[in-house]
Amino acid sequence: MGPGGISPWSLLLILVIVLLLFGTKKLRNVGSDLGGALKGFKSAMSDGEKQAKEAKDSLEQEDSESSTQNAHRESVDEKDTADKKSDGS
Repeated sequence: MGPGGISPWSLLLILVIVLLLFGTKKLRNVGSDLGGALKGFKSAMSDGEKQAKEAKDSLEQEDSESSTQNAHRESVDEKDTADKKSDGS
């Protein structure tokens, strides 16, 4: 017994019947179509991963620039506050 309770002889008989019904040319075309579909799927997945990585990198860069700008603003604000306190004394 093979997988699912199907014997190897039964699988061979099914293969022979499929070959007789469809012929080798049609089966070859179906195989190449299936291979092309899988290749397209894989390339779409890799493109999606690249876009996700680029978006993540872009967000990280924006966050870095934003935090740098915030730190600069805080230092300017602290300096202004210190100047105001020294002027008011």
